[in-house]
Amino acid sequence: MPTWSDELATHHPEMDRTHREFIDHMTQVEAALTLELPELLARYDAMLAHTVEHFAREDEWMLGSGYAADNCHSLQHRQVLGALRDVRAIVEATPERRHIVGELLVELLRWFEHHARMADAGLAEHLAEQPQCPTPAGTLHGCGSDSCGDHAPTHATPATATA
Repeated sequence: MPTWSDELATHHPEMDRTHREFIDHMTQVEAALTLELPELLARYDAMLAHTVEHFAREDEWMLGSGYAADNCHSLQHRQVLGALRDVRAIVEATPERRHIVGELLVELLRWFEHHARMADAGLAEHLAEQPQCPTPAGTLHGCGSDSCGDHAPTHATPATATA
């Protein structure tokens, strides 16, 4: 089943770590295909929860770096989550159809390998091209927005601390 390879690397450390975890979850689900249904569903639920967080993080990166809200990368995420949820509901309602989890894993891996090499690699490249947030010169005491009256960093130095 799935294994990590350098071909899947995006060279974005957090994204690559999350992708390795995703593969680990798929492997855990595959290993549970012959176990009792509650164990299979527990591992499936862990994979689903991880995938929800994984995709939400990538979607946040995209929106925060200028991607349109209706971009095709995010659309793929929504479609995959829909399929994962549909399969979960089918297996819970009709346990004799649990074999579809194995079929889903085959297709999920096929999709993921392509998605990681294309969409995620493109996102990683896009993120690498974005200007980095500078380190604040002092502590932010407000919310950080321009509408907040106290958004400027304060610098506590011996001269200003006693003033």
